[in-house]
Amino acid sequence: MKDLHRKDDRVLWALKKIIHLCLKALSFLMTIIIFLGVIDVAWMIYQKIIAPPAFVLSISDILATFGAFMVVLIAIEIFQNIILYLRDNVIHVKIVLATALMAIARKVIILDFDELSPMYVLGTAAVLLATGITYYVVHKIPDSSHQES
Repeated sequence: MKDLHRKDDRVLWALKKIIHLCLKALSFLMTIIIFLGVIDVAWMIYQKIIAPPAFVLSISDILATFGAFMVVLIAIEIFQNIILYLRDNVIHVKIVLATALMAIARKVIILDFDELSPMYVLGTAAVLLATGITYYVVHKIPDSSHQES
């Protein structure tokens, strides 16, 4: 019976190592995505600035730029989630929720309310509210790692 546990332990150890390598690969790929995202944002701004009339941005140009910025920031948050998981081997719920809030905020920023149904807007509001409340509740829970024993 003890031999069976040792084999299981070795299999689990190997599987954890594989997952760890996959997470490292994802963090490397996310770094590339972030770098390319920054280049894309810079290129977008450059194109908008040189387009006639030069150095004049419309509201839709500004919102599109904000949306592109938010995508890069969301990628950075996802990268942070991966790094923290690699370091601590625990999913940090607060950071995941903060990333979700940022993604929802990005969606709200780029929404064209003239073309959306009221139910879509209501659904988006409900998701934003639920995520915000969840983040608030989780944020208020004391972190047991910072409490004295």
